[in-house]
Amino acid sequence: ILSPLLILICLLISLTSEGPIIFCQNRSGINGKPFKIFKFRTMYVPIDKQNAIFKQATKKDPRVTSIGRILRSWSIDEIPQLINVIKGDMSLVGPRPHAIEQNEEYRKLIPGYTQRLAFTPGITGLAQIEGYRGETSSLEEMSKRIEADLRYQRTWNLLLDLKILIRTFFKFKSKKAY
Repeated sequence: ILSPLLILICLLISLTSEGPIIFCQNRSGINGKPFKIFKFRTMYVPIDKQNAIFKQATKKDPRVTSIGRILRSWSIDEIPQLINVIKGDMSLVGPRPHAIEQNEEYRKLIPGYTQRLAFTPGITGLAQIEGYRGETSSLEEMSKRIEADLRYQRTWNLLLDLKILIRTFFKFKSKKAY
């Protein structure tokens, strides 16, 4: 059913910028086990890939392509993560997996941060439907995201997952996704 849309997205990405269609990045999965997450590439490929440092995308980030901005705002760039779900690296619902560099930084700053790694990461989660998605420009914003992740873990049940999936459907378009 999604094939025509996916083909169109692949064509638009390849026609508007150079580089691979799919972006892969190491993320921390359950118990901190690293895995490669898949996303549609939404940024220009850095000229010097070897020395590129991790930097979270920001509003009006010049690294984001024109098609990338649309894909990000509608969360369409996340569709390839269904492959991660099939592989068992991720689930549909759970704490969003952060880049390994972020984990190293925030585990020192936020008490209980690494506890979020006790669950399989998800494509969506409680933090995302509560508005804690996209850029975390302050320690307070990241702390609120982590608090929601830990609350999800403490109160997890199948009904909660269903509620999160339904609410996610109505929050595809986001002003915080850039």
